Amino acid sequence: MQTRTLGDVQVGAIGLGGMPMSIEGRPDDERSVAAVHAALDAGVTLIDTADAYHRDAHEVGHNESLIARAVAGYGGDTSDVLIATKGGHLRPGDGSWTLDGSPEYLKKACDASLGRLGVEAIGLYQFHRPDPKVPYAESVGAIRDLLDAGKIRLAGISNANPDQIRQANEILGGRLVSVQNQFSPAFRSSEPELELCAELGIAFLPWSPLGGISQARELGSRFAVFADVARERGVSPQQVCLAWILAKAPVTIPIPGSSRPETIRDSAAAASLNLSPEELSRLNAAQSFVLGGGERRDRPRRTRTSPPPAPHPPPGRLST
Repeated sequence: MQTRTLGDVQVGAIGLGGMPMSIEGRPDDERSVAAVHAALDAGVTLIDTADAYHRDAHEVGHNESLIARAVAGYGGDTSDVLIATKGGHLRPGDGSWTLDGSPEYLKKACDASLGRLGVEAIGLYQFHRPDPKVPYAESVGAIRDLLDAGKIRLAGISNANPDQIRQANEILGGRLVSVQNQFSPAFRSSEPELELCAELGIAFLPWSPLGGISQARELGSRFAVFADVARERGVSPQQVCLAWILAKAPVTIPIPGSSRPETIRDSAAAASLNLSPEELSRLNAAQSFVLGGGERRDRPRRTRTSPPPAPHPPPGRLST
């Protein structure tokens, strides 16, 4: 797999998001471990997790432990695998998500993640989401302290706006290596953050690049232009989507969530799919959707709002 730069390391151009393996609707651990191994076989070397990727209140860090166990049990060389985790988001166990961006909590969360991952220093540690109750500078300051203490090798932020990216990079003394924001055909509002990362040479890690756990399978029905290009190329719409994101800038490293070996293999293949300028123009210019009666119409790109879902999922790809 082609590689891209993240800080001072090279990682596969397509990463793996671990969240579907641990939250509501998760599969058994055996299938998830098989998915991680399939990703590693395909050349994926960036695996994204978080302490909040769990279902029940008593199992904080479920996904971190699962990923660590899967990587440790892989038969091949894993010395180049970078496990990225996050702190600052919490799940009480009732299905909700809460925030704690206090320096005290972030440092405690990092120590707990170190234990679950079984490492002396976390490869990439990211502040998960701004907490309106805590000044942003204080939260990022905690990440700086962890970096200075050697508990993390690389520092990143997630769900940040351009001002926060600049502020975080300044607080970290120019050592901000990644920004993880939502970005997909259905959510293009992070274009300014992507462009800023490209300008600063900071890796941009789109989360939910295929539209999210519940929508990834339906991408080709919701966005007909992606299905059209996929049909012409003989690949899945999901591959086209990831290749489109890769073409946005050399700093993009999509991290599609997966818990099936077949879906992460399909996603990883996008690293070898080079879209033509004409195809990229079509994908950038329009979104398509299927109306209830089966009629398909193209419309100009919109941000923040998604087209209505198709009545039936497209063939060719299982869900995450």
